[in-house]
Amino acid sequence: MTTRTVLLGTAAALVLAPASAMAERERGSSGHLNIIYWQAVSTMNPYLSGGTKEMNAASVVLEPLARFDNLGELTPWLVDEIPTLENGGVAEDLKSITWKLTEGLLWSDGTPVTSADVVFSYEYCTHPEGGCSYRDRYAGIEQVEAVDDLTVTVHFEDVTPNPYLPFVGAGSVIIQRAQFQDCLGARAPECTDANFAPIGTGPYVVSNFRPNDVIEFVANENYRVPTQPYFETVTWAGGGDAMGAARAVFQTGEMDYAWNLQLAPEVIEQMEAGGRGELLVDFGPLMERIELNFTDPSPDLPDGERGTREHPHPILSDIRVREALSRAIDRELLTEIGFGPMGMATCNFIVAPPAMASPNNDNCLVQDIDRANELLDEAGWERGADGIRVKDGQRLELLFQTSTNAVRQDFQALIQADWREIGVDTRLRNIDAGVFFGSDPGSNDTYLKFFADAQMYASLFEGTDPTPHLEQRRCGREPQPSTQWQGQNINRYCNPEYDELWAELNREADPDRRQELVIALNDMFVQDYAHLPLVARGRVSAASTTVGGIVMNVWDSEHWNQAEWYRIEE
Repeated sequence: MTTRTVLLGTAAALVLAPASAMAERERGSSGHLNIIYWQAVSTMNPYLSGGTKEMNAASVVLEPLARFDNLGELTPWLVDEIPTLENGGVAEDLKSITWKLTEGLLWSDGTPVTSADVVFSYEYCTHPEGGCSYRDRYAGIEQVEAVDDLTVTVHFEDVTPNPYLPFVGAGSVIIQRAQFQDCLGARAPECTDANFAPIGTGPYVVSNFRPNDVIEFVANENYRVPTQPYFETVTWAGGGDAMGAARAVFQTGEMDYAWNLQLAPEVIEQMEAGGRGELLVDFGPLMERIELNFTDPSPDLPDGERGTREHPHPILSDIRVREALSRAIDRELLTEIGFGPMGMATCNFIVAPPAMASPNNDNCLVQDIDRANELLDEAGWERGADGIRVKDGQRLELLFQTSTNAVRQDFQALIQADWREIGVDTRLRNIDAGVFFGSDPGSNDTYLKFFADAQMYASLFEGTDPTPHLEQRRCGREPQPSTQWQGQNINRYCNPEYDELWAELNREADPDRRQELVIALNDMFVQDYAHLPLVARGRVSAASTTVGGIVMNVWDSEHWNQAEWYRIEE
């Protein structure tokens, strides 16, 4: 019996190998592991990048106090138990939570992990001159207090029914104070050595990092589980495309794991038939969408003003235009050609957990060209001689960008044709994924800067509570020059009513009312056509049949349990 596990649905159970087989494994006994991410990693500091690829890579080095398992359940990580009301860890007034670190934890350099590191991690991410991508995890905190060397109390400004956001999940990790103490605020991007090779508590240590290329890892000799990790070294290759990554697992066998296989379903099926690899699929909050820019991305604007709220978008500020763009899209066709059974057309921002997916927005599932044309007519956009609409001498022309990927380029072409049918001239642009999802504040090609009118990508959130994901769309959370272009309000949406409703959600303790508020926030956002949901996607990766212990996880990092991966012996 092996631990080979292919999870289809979040209720799937983890299959474990017999205890005798597990006992035989020792640290490094499985040799070398090869991983490929066709979207190359640009930094090992997840706080300086909102990209999933950076968060996943960093998760084998940097860890949180607790994380979510493959069923979405909270599980202790650097602590012995989850604080609750019952055990006294959560205050009765719901305004504080106290965490107790496991005794004897060491950083990979052999020094002890203390509460001062936890406090510092909060201070690093919330520094007023910094640009922490995951600042939303620390919203509403009054103080993080080191009670003693192993005890930390998070004090909230108000009643906080869900205190499990700070220091929980792969986006809210603990970093070493000693390594990063001179890297606060605006200096954060300058600390190259720390950002490329952070000292961590995870199973691996970075031995070599080449940005947007390759990472070499070696087992952490101070990892808290003496027999783990089972692989001694790991090569994390980056670049290429999804097709090449899939071939490297399914056909050539040169790679053991390939992430995010955005390929047509029939292509994957043909490759998997070779028997060298297995597809890993699970559904959670991952959703492909189009962001519409609420600010003017024109290069004619002065430096520092482009893509900021001081300059509203000259076309997309009109909700009628945004709605027309949405109604013109054939989402069912996109789902069929791009994902097949690994995707579902959607009109929602929050697509999981199922109980929090709104039933109120299904009108976008049916393409409606007639209504789209009516909306543009009402907005004063008239057809020109070439079929493209014009208003006050301005053509209805949009720049639509995304990362370089066969499925996304197919989507772009189909959406371009849909928009052409309603009189919109769409210029297409695709950018290397490593650059597009990168964190370089000097690059104008990142999705965070969003120097285009529309852009397409997918994102998700950790755990089963979408509160922090919804918080990202609050006023002031947008990437901007003062934050080194970090932030998760990518399209610069700002609605005070939305902010007030989110604040109510953050205080609400009743589960039924919380569910109502999540749906209401989702509806407000999508009915403002602030972005255009397209497809609720499964996470799709591939693993060699020679690797065991992999458990797909849609609620946290895909590599959450990489310490337990091992080579299957024939």
